[in-house]
Amino acid sequence: MEPPPIHTNCREVITLKMKRFILIPILCVLMLCLYNIWLGGLDDLTANSSSSSRSCCSNSSNSSNRTVTILMWYWPFDMHYNLKGDVCWDLYRIPRCRLVDKRTLFSSADVVVFHNRELMQGRQKLPLALPRPQLQRWAWMSLESPVHNGNLHQYANIFNMTITYRRDSDVTVPYGELLPKETRGHLVTNNLQNKSTLVCWVVSNYQKHHKRSQVYSKLNAAVPVKVYGQWTKTLLSSADLLPTISRCYFYLAFENSVSKDYITEKLWKNAYQGGAVPVVLGPPLSDYKAVAPPKSFIHVDEFASVKELAKYLQELAKDKKRYGEYFTWKQEWKVRLYTDWRERLCSICLKYHSLPQQKVYSDLTAWANSDGV
Repeated sequence: MEPPPIHTNCREVITLKMKRFILIPILCVLMLCLYNIWLGGLDDLTANSSSSSRSCCSNSSNSSNRTVTILMWYWPFDMHYNLKGDVCWDLYRIPRCRLVDKRTLFSSADVVVFHNRELMQGRQKLPLALPRPQLQRWAWMSLESPVHNGNLHQYANIFNMTITYRRDSDVTVPYGELLPKETRGHLVTNNLQNKSTLVCWVVSNYQKHHKRSQVYSKLNAAVPVKVYGQWTKTLLSSADLLPTISRCYFYLAFENSVSKDYITEKLWKNAYQGGAVPVVLGPPLSDYKAVAPPKSFIHVDEFASVKELAKYLQELAKDKKRYGEYFTWKQEWKVRLYTDWRERLCSICLKYHSLPQQKVYSDLTAWANSDGV
């Protein structure tokens, strides 16, 4: 048999080399692509692992950094406020806190706030028919003493949060407080020459059965008490209130209810800002000591009788040095009043992440009436 022609073998060899020449670059490109895919997958896996690790280790941190939405279901006393912009930050420097009052945002709200007065009067109702998000918290708000809160038995197992003036509330919203001054002030000298009245009292809702009315009657029998307000038909305008009180040595900061922590503007505004030494009646002495410095008030319970209280006031007014000691607190403290409902709502965000998510008030009545007084 004759061997194949030489030109035929050469052609096959050339063809084979060309195939190899073409195949090798293709394989190289393919391998390079597979390597890049593998490398990218490894990076994603590493990134996901790192991300998961960070999420696991800082889950609470991330949740505390998110914005909390507070829905006011209706405004207390129909006092509507402007909620445009970042209200909590712009006005009170409270970050990541969003106030809304549109009920269409119910499903996205973290906290829904209900003011008790309107519920008690039947002017508003709870949206019990709406599907309630699992982690949404309902807050019961009241600045009234227990005797004025009405029947709360119907609200068992509904609310997750309390917002009141009480220090043991989930969110405490006092009528006022004393804040430390940034720098110590000068010695405060009260203008005694401006004082013309020993004791004064501003009252509108006078009820004989109130403890404050009974104490007033006994005190007025021992020393003269100048009374202003609707009860005596000697009304004072807002502009005249504090100047009038400033002319008194002592002011009767008598609360209409004797209830735990129930200390209203009668102390913070009328007496402290008015420049008279407050004679207080309301919660126990220990409650006042918890929020006010020594020698900044006189508590009725510190005396065995009202007659002894009257005698002490008379003696103190005559002693300029001892009387002046009741104003030295002003060197270190300044009065802060809370009157804007937006500020009260914004303060929820300061406590939101530290409160238990699953808390429910099974007996709101028992809590509201647990005065310890």
